[in-house]
Amino acid sequence: MSNETFLIPIKQNDDLSDIALDELRADLDDHPLNQRFYSDYAYLPGNAKKYSLNRINTRKSPLMGKKILFFGSSVTFGFGALGESFVDYLWKRDGVAAIKDADSVSHAESYLSRFKDELKEPKPELFTMQISKGNTVSDLKYIVTTAQKEWHCPILLYTNSFFTDPTYDRLVNQINKLAPKLGITVLDLYHNPEFKNQDSLYMIDEINPTRAGYRDKWLPVFERKLTEIFAK
Repeated sequence: MSNETFLIPIKQNDDLSDIALDELRADLDDHPLNQRFYSDYAYLPGNAKKYSLNRINTRKSPLMGKKILFFGSSVTFGFGALGESFVDYLWKRDGVAAIKDADSVSHAESYLSRFKDELKEPKPELFTMQISKGNTVSDLKYIVTTAQKEWHCPILLYTNSFFTDPTYDRLVNQINKLAPKLGITVLDLYHNPEFKNQDSLYMIDEINPTRAGYRDKWLPVFERKLTEIFAK
């Protein structure tokens, strides 16, 4: 089935936003086998119409107009939520001038190359980066120190919610210890009990949220943390 034919019923049945439609279209060009996943995710209760980005109203927010680069992999992309992640909800509800640089397929080795491409773009007011499975401390440290040198802006690293993986556990703990030395902030959802053993309404698996998960759980946490950072 062509990508366009495939996307028509998802847009109609799930009230998919135009921005998410464009993201899924681009993603399927790169990863055509993702059709099989999105066809399943479209029918999950957590991705129902009532959670659509289109149903979100913009409000007066201290984050309005803030240019923020969100850099990451599937969680930042919104893989389990038909392309509508917390980044898109921040854009719609809070008026964030959001730049989403994310790939639905987690390739840690692509972090460095994608980051180097971002260095060619105008600098953001805040750089936020997902600590993804497969990242290394050395790569994350390189990205952080380079961003500090080139952009001179605050930096926020954020984790996935809890999932069973000793390697990721060690990585998060190492970054938490390193953060004060680097002068960065870490939003640690991995150790947050509210993001552990979540209901299936909010997650498609241990790692990726649904639209309900992003709207009801991730969005409020990010709103508070981002507001706190800009208030300093």
